[in-house]
Amino acid sequence: MIRLTWVQPEDLIGHELRQAAEDGRASGPDAERVREIADRWHAAGGHDAPPRAGASEPGAARLRDLAGELLDELAAVPSPLPEPSDLAGIVAACPSWPGAAQGAAQGAAVDPARVLGAWQGRAAGCVLGKPVEKIPREGIRQIAEATGNWPIRGWFTAKGLPDEVARRWPWNRRSAVNSLAENIDGIPEDDDLNYPLLALSVLERHGRGFTTDDVAKLWLDELPAGRTFTAERVAYRNLLDGVEPPATATRRNPFREWIGALIRADVYGWSNPGDPATAAEHAWRDARLTHTANGIYGAMFVAAMCASALVATSPEEVVRAGLSVVPERSRLHEAVRLAAADAAREDDFERVVDLLHERHGGLHWVHTVNNAALVAATLIHGRGDFTATIAGAVAGGWDTDSAGATAGSVAGALNGGVPDRWRMRDSLASSLTGYDGVGLAALAARTQEMMGP
Repeated sequence: MIRLTWVQPEDLIGHELRQAAEDGRASGPDAERVREIADRWHAAGGHDAPPRAGASEPGAARLRDLAGELLDELAAVPSPLPEPSDLAGIVAACPSWPGAAQGAAQGAAVDPARVLGAWQGRAAGCVLGKPVEKIPREGIRQIAEATGNWPIRGWFTAKGLPDEVARRWPWNRRSAVNSLAENIDGIPEDDDLNYPLLALSVLERHGRGFTTDDVAKLWLDELPAGRTFTAERVAYRNLLDGVEPPATATRRNPFREWIGALIRADVYGWSNPGDPATAAEHAWRDARLTHTANGIYGAMFVAAMCASALVATSPEEVVRAGLSVVPERSRLHEAVRLAAADAAREDDFERVVDLLHERHGGLHWVHTVNNAALVAATLIHGRGDFTATIAGAVAGGWDTDSAGATAGSVAGALNGGVPDRWRMRDSLASSLTGYDGVGLAALAARTQEMMGP
């Protein structure tokens, strides 16, 4: 039997019940209805959301029909929270929404080194986090300490790692073969790098007026289904079922506020330097294919930060730009605001991460809210130091490669490059047509060509 992850109803219902607790449905006006659905699921032998797995044991397939029915019933229960997903509603909920062309820079006026630095930073942060993805915070620290790399200042390595520690905290098996200090040879493939390539392709093929449908069609043409996960895999399945955007984001998709849209947004920022509003709008068009509410806000937050990072002079300026496009009463806005304040106040970054885990420890490790807060915190606390910034994002112990990639993107742009220790051979592996072996310098030049007037 094929264990098809992230799409079977019996694997989704537990996650949807947790989503209902997070978005207010389980405690709002329809709480009794949600409890009744949960009781029916548990009475039938259904399980809660697993902490990390994407598929159940084969025996759970007997609950597939019931799970599908309950997913549809839960979808009919509205969230009571003031978190819109439509663009007009989002803009109206942002009192500090920036002017459409406020501070916008012509592409020719942007320092090419900062664009290249953004790509280099994204790649470096991603690869640093790859081998420890799915390892919790305490395991990451134990590995780093055991190999003389704490605080983290270089690539992870298996050399000198005691067998006991290696057994207790096994590497991400798919990444350890190409993302440790002893085996890095060029930039390995990763979804955190494939999605920026797709965003660049959308702009090159369809221009700045691209639509969500354009993104969807490009995915079907170019993105292998096996390279998608969580919300992206559900939306892909929905497209093949004939569901059209934005319903692709909501039909049986309990991952719609997870990190997938956030990792797709950088290029929309880089192509709109100094214009966080347009960057956020472009990210919204992409994100609504797969996400809603805070899942969309995470993409807009990152796009706005990346737009600012090419022209800004400080991490604080960048984070402010990001917050300006996030609804003020949303969970994401509060999480980022508090994280930034903690990072500005606390000298010890470990204490900052302690506070983040106290607030958000109940969220899945690839949720948008906790990871975006961690990214903001490490940007502020890192004070422009590239190494400290990506190290903080990875040491936080959530979605290590995604948080590392986003933090690295911003820090690389602010610094106009990355330190030599974080530069890899300029060849990016990818399963996307025409991109395998592409260099970051070439990608940076193509990105600069997409910058608007």
